[in-house]
Amino acid sequence: MSIHIGAAAGDIAPLVLMPGDPLRAKWIADTFLEDARCYNEVRGMLGFTGTWRGRPVSVQGSGMGQPSLAIYATELFRDYDVQSIIRVGSAGGLREDVRLRDIVIASGACTDSSMNRIRFEGLDYAPVADFTLLSAAATAAGARDDVHVGLVFSADSFYAARPELLTRMVEHGVLAIEMEASALYTIAAGHGRRALAVCTISDHVVTGEATPAEERERTFGDMVEIALEAGLSV
Repeated sequence: MSIHIGAAAGDIAPLVLMPGDPLRAKWIADTFLEDARCYNEVRGMLGFTGTWRGRPVSVQGSGMGQPSLAIYATELFRDYDVQSIIRVGSAGGLREDVRLRDIVIASGACTDSSMNRIRFEGLDYAPVADFTLLSAAATAAGARDDVHVGLVFSADSFYAARPELLTRMVEHGVLAIEMEASALYTIAAGHGRRALAVCTISDHVVTGEATPAEERERTFGDMVEIALEAGLSV
């Protein structure tokens, strides 16, 4: 048992899928895993372990934002010997060719967070996905034209004080905005473990389109299947 996760040793699989929403974690466990059981209810941040195609898989909610994710990712790597974490969450589209409900596999994560500047004493660290997971996810996605591989922007603020600054990110190839991947990639690298973020576009900064909250909680199954295929192939 760790401070924020009430699981015993052996309760959590080497592969963890990590949505932000704990209810999405429950939906993933109910929809994709066999014999899933809940191992964590601390602070309402649900965690489950079951099997997919006979292989053990866990699903753990992370909450919103990099500070919250950092708590759960650190404890999973440090206290439960988790080997791979794949974030499965929502993101906002930043380019017109990245459409609503498309999937973005994040090769790297830019950020406005100060977490890495503090960690690296002012140097600019480049948080990137584990290549084996990234390659496996791209293979699992195949030739689908609704799947994009590239950079995301991990924002510290959902309601940005200066949204115009995103223009610079888009000009340099950033596909979507979310709130967790940069911290996940950094923490995984520090522990010598694997991490990847696979996100579904739930809203669009350019077009103003958005999916309803219930759909974000209970759908987006394609990204989960890509994550499972990738995570269990390495």
